[in-house]
Amino acid sequence: MSRSPSPSAHLLRMALLFAAGLVVFLAVRALLVPQGFGRYGHYRPGAAEENRARPLHHAGEAACADCHGDVAEAKAPGPHAGVHCEACHGPLKVHADDPEAVKPALPAVPALCLRCHREDGAKPKGFPAVDGSHGGGEPCLGCHKPHDPRIS
Repeated sequence: MSRSPSPSAHLLRMALLFAAGLVVFLAVRALLVPQGFGRYGHYRPGAAEENRARPLHHAGEAACADCHGDVAEAKAPGPHAGVHCEACHGPLKVHADDPEAVKPALPAVPALCLRCHREDGAKPKGFPAVDGSHGGGEPCLGCHKPHDPRIS
């Protein structure tokens, strides 16, 4: 009859298996976790420098208002006052740098409006949502101004 291993042998094997798993975990972690991660919290400090090195695509609200003050004034009292220009018109850094050379395309209005205002149960109560066909086929701009969309 064969002798069964002693309880201490089982514990020793389990401890060795745990130690081997810990060594594998630490080795994989050392390979996968970026250098410096966790030094200042749960992010990698090098990411800020990498992001600063990337080219800018957006000009910012102030750059738009510098040249298009009339639009900024029309938008200010309306419900779109908090919507930044580039949310609808796209990145405009190239246009802001050389306005005469680069003219941005006007957005396709019905699709653009419905991107935010499509009926959706996930939106907060009171958020203006519309059925895309509510105008009977008429374009949105027939009744609404894009920068102050209250019915005119």
